[in-house]
Amino acid sequence: MNYVYLGVAILAEVIATSALKASDHFTRFWPSVLVVLSYCLAFFSLSFALNTIPVGVAYAIWCGLGIVLVTIVSAFIYRQIPNVPVLVGMGLIIVGVIVVNVWSDSVGE
Repeated sequence: MNYVYLGVAILAEVIATSALKASDHFTRFWPSVLVVLSYCLAFFSLSFALNTIPVGVAYAIWCGLGIVLVTIVSAFIYRQIPNVPVLVGMGLIIVGVIVVNVWSDSVGE
């Protein structure tokens, strides 16, 4: 169940970060509300995930997948297409998350 909470935290963080640009420095009401509520949900969910998942592991997964997903969302919504070095970096992030989950003894169940 803690990985479900982590998944919700990641999804909420991606929504919040993606809406941050649309909030236009918090001058647009509804995107700003979405940012604040989504970040609150993200941290709330992350706090539950940390019941069994070590902080470093959960944060690595949260940040790594968040970076990749925000980049994908921004490519579609804001037409910010990543170049080859960005894609290589994203690939390395994905490999890092896989390494942490598959071979680390510190990943909690």
